[in-house]
Amino acid sequence: MKVLIFGGFLGSGKTTCLLQLARYIAEHSQTDNPNKVMILENEIGEVGVDDAFLRGGGFQVTNLFAGCACCSVSGEMVTAAGRIQKEYDPEWLVIETTGLAYPVRIQENMAYSLGLDARIGVLADASRWRRLRIPMENLLMGQICGSDAVLVNKTDLVDEDTLAGVDSDILFFEPKANIYHISGLRPVDESVWKGVLGE
Repeated sequence: MKVLIFGGFLGSGKTTCLLQLARYIAEHSQTDNPNKVMILENEIGEVGVDDAFLRGGGFQVTNLFAGCACCSVSGEMVTAAGRIQKEYDPEWLVIETTGLAYPVRIQENMAYSLGLDARIGVLADASRWRRLRIPMENLLMGQICGSDAVLVNKTDLVDEDTLAGVDSDILFFEPKANIYHISGLRPVDESVWKGVLGE
């Protein structure tokens, strides 16, 4: 099971991007595994479709499309990930963090408790970056630190100088991060998802 931890500040557009990513994984999978991707949310309610309870108690699961399911669980994230691996063994487990989580801590817990290596992808909101940069610096740094990929969203709402400043700040927080510019005006390019997934 491959793991991606997908984080970002509140309102940055995580759910919209996550659905595009899940569709990309499901449509481009080269395996016969019926469980292409499972999304584990640590907060309930962002996907506007009916939930069905899954056997094993504690999970609420929404089938999004063929080969993809979205789970919500109230409880320990690592325990839930271990159960998903054991019961469903998906090709990819994507963990959508809350807007206040530090993905690198979840990554460390996954490695320590389950022996799983996890990639980190984080969404940054270009349109609010300057307003949040100083008062929320510790949170932004904590979210971006350790990231493999940072998707700078809402690039259509800022000028080039602002965008360059966002990129500079991100690389200050995490020099090894690959930065991708995206916008809600168009679908995310497949090359971006390949970079996020390390393909």
